[in-house]
Amino acid sequence: MRILGIETSCDETAAAVVERFGGEGGRVNLLSNIVQTQLTVHAEYGGVVPELASRAHIQNISTVIQAALTKAKTEPGQLDGIAVTVGPGLIGGLLVGLSAAKGMALATGKPLIGVHHMEGHLMSPFLAENSEEEGMDFPFIALLVSGGHTLLLHARQFGDYILLGQTRDDAVGEAFDKGARMMGLGYPGGPAISKLAEQGDREAIRFPRILLDKTQLDFSFSGLKTALRTYLIKNPLAQKDETFRQHVAASYQEAIVETLTIKAIKACQQTNCPRLLVAGGVGANRRLRTLLTQRAAGKIQVSFPALNLCTDNGAMIALAGMERLQRGGRSGWELNAQARWPVMQIPPMGSIQPIQAPAQPPLGQ
Repeated sequence: MRILGIETSCDETAAAVVERFGGEGGRVNLLSNIVQTQLTVHAEYGGVVPELASRAHIQNISTVIQAALTKAKTEPGQLDGIAVTVGPGLIGGLLVGLSAAKGMALATGKPLIGVHHMEGHLMSPFLAENSEEEGMDFPFIALLVSGGHTLLLHARQFGDYILLGQTRDDAVGEAFDKGARMMGLGYPGGPAISKLAEQGDREAIRFPRILLDKTQLDFSFSGLKTALRTYLIKNPLAQKDETFRQHVAASYQEAIVETLTIKAIKACQQTNCPRLLVAGGVGANRRLRTLLTQRAAGKIQVSFPALNLCTDNGAMIALAGMERLQRGGRSGWELNAQARWPVMQIPPMGSIQPIQAPAQPPLGQ
């Protein structure tokens, strides 16, 4: 089975072709993975501008899809299905990808498969370019960390997810971006802070670890941002001396990754699940990978995607779509983009249906 995956939920225009041998649970091979980033488009604004993102997707989508097909040596008619992110995300970008997928599905007569963006991220650790993976091993705990999401899920089977915890305010990627902005490091904030932190002392400043109720698995990062801002105001030297800046970056990063680590390991302990999967753009953070691996050593098996598969990409969407298609699921032409789509509303495997907008109350109510 060979699937094209299309991803346009935020600021990457991406397409990929994934192939599976041996039916459901068989080996997976990533034939192509093309990502056109928009970092230069949004850098001067310090974050993603939705309208500019939509325009860039329109300009890039055809070229990116064609590049993915060419690298995979695949003609559209050789595909077995076309998977596309339909939510959550920026509505303008989602509509660009969905329109392209519908057009290809209509032209080729191939199945259309709508995919939840976060379910795509769940699939990313099972992919590796130019190599093959043996099936998928459930159950596991998933720590999904990105610019827009911070979630802990118990993935019991494909399509069967229990939400264990989520952020009550900012996503972890936002905490990195806004912290970097306070320090004058530019956008995106995660890589900038991580690079500056390499030479810093992680214990130089004790920023708070916001754990909320220690028995729960929710996250909060707004207080940590406030702590950083307060520290920078009280210590002007932190913005001028390079060594001081390195210590601030390292200490701030440590507060974030330790909070994530504590909650993720606690989730494994509470569910008695010995496998932890980390995905999303923040999953590329080297300190997070190191600390999680150290804290889980001998107790929990931790898996990460390849670095090039941490950020949004079409490969993860293709694999999620393939899993659903092989279980009999496909989407109708009424499928629509959803800017908001809670992870607990992901339909169970094999029952992909057009996503209906919530009913609107009558006028005056």
